[in-house]
Amino acid sequence: MLETEHGMFDLLKNYRDAFVLDDFNNRYVDYFHKYKFIVGDYSAGLLRLKGFTKDNYELIPDYLAESCAPNCAYYILKNNQYKENQNNGEQNKE
Repeated sequence: MLETEHGMFDLLKNYRDAFVLDDFNNRYVDYFHKYKFIVGDYSAGLLRLKGFTKDNYELIPDYLAESCAPNCAYYILKNNQYKENQNNGEQNKE
């Protein structure tokens, strides 16, 4: 369990010791609250964050293989603030 400025997260994977708390705190924005899983990877020395829902988290290996540099440092977090039935600030479009 990790305590950050943005709440509590479970560190599911930390490949090549990628997780740096200060980098995460500086890069994270409220937009990511709506995602159950967050992948952080380093490309050209910069942290990139990508969110995944419970419906598409199985695509994380594809994202890592296709969108990240080979053998790059990355981590996978589980967002403990995620609420399964939350509206995430979006209006119901009917």
